[in-house]
Amino acid sequence: MLLSVIITTYNSEVWLQKVLEGYCNQTETNFEVVIADDGSTENTKLIIDSFSHKFQFPIQHIWQEDNGFQKCKILNKAILKTNSEYLLFTDGDCIPRKDFVAQHLKYKEEGYFLSGGYFKLPMETSNIISLENIKHQHCFSISWLIKNGVSKSFKLSKLTKFKPFAVFMNWLTPTKRTFNGHNTSCFKNDLIAVNGFNEEMQYGGLDREVGERLFNLGILSKQIRYSAICLHLDHKRGYATTETWEKNNAIRSYNKKHNVTFIENGLSKYISE
Repeated sequence: MLLSVIITTYNSEVWLQKVLEGYCNQTETNFEVVIADDGSTENTKLIIDSFSHKFQFPIQHIWQEDNGFQKCKILNKAILKTNSEYLLFTDGDCIPRKDFVAQHLKYKEEGYFLSGGYFKLPMETSNIISLENIKHQHCFSISWLIKNGVSKSFKLSKLTKFKPFAVFMNWLTPTKRTFNGHNTSCFKNDLIAVNGFNEEMQYGGLDREVGERLFNLGILSKQIRYSAICLHLDHKRGYATTETWEKNNAIRSYNKKHNVTFIENGLSKYISE
C-alpha cells in the first residue's frame, strides 16, 4: 500500500458521497481510505458502506461520539489506524481530481510535507455536481464550471491541466507552504515525532499548527497547490468563534517563540489502544 487518505467528516453525507466518488476514479489505486468521523449519525455509515466494494482496500471508518468539535482527537485516532507510512489529509467536502493521489506520490520526499491547494466553489455549483460529473471529470473543466455558476477569475488557473504551467505556478505563488487540512501529505513517522494534532485546539488553524511544529523539527515543505487540486464544496461554519481563534493563535505564537515540536495532548495517548 503506497498511501493512506484520511478524510474528516461530520454529518455531511451528500458531500462525502461526492468526495468518495472522486477517490473511486483515481489514476493511482494503491491506497486506502480512512474516514475520521467526529460523531456523525448512522447515515454517514450507510454512505461509507455503499462505497466499501469500490476500493482496492477496505474503507476504515474511525468514529467517536459527538461531543462538540473534536477534529484533532479523531485525526489522531485515525493516524494510528492507517496501514501505510505515507498519509494524505483532506476533508469530506473536497473532491479530488483524478490525478490527486498520483501527484502526492510523485512529489513525496523524505524530510518534507506537501502543501496542496483547492478551488472553492459557490453553493450553487456545489449542489449541481453529480456523481457522473465527478466520474467523467466534467466538474474539473473550467468551461463546465463557468456554465454552472462559477465566476470567471484568475483563480480558475488552479485547474490547469498543462503540467509545465502548474509547476511554474507552484514556484511563483506567494502562498506559504503550510500544512493544510484539506490537502497535505506527509510521512507518518514525522507526525508521530511531534505527537500528531494538538487536542488543546478547536477550529481555527489547527492544521497550520501541526506544520509549524514540523518546521521546528526540521521538516521542510513543498508547494504543490497547482499540481494536486481538489474542489472545495461550500458549507456553513457554525463552529468558528472568536474565542477559539484567539486561543489557537496564542498556542501557535507560543510554539513558534519557544520552538516547540512535541505537544503533550496528542496521539501518544492512543498508542496502546
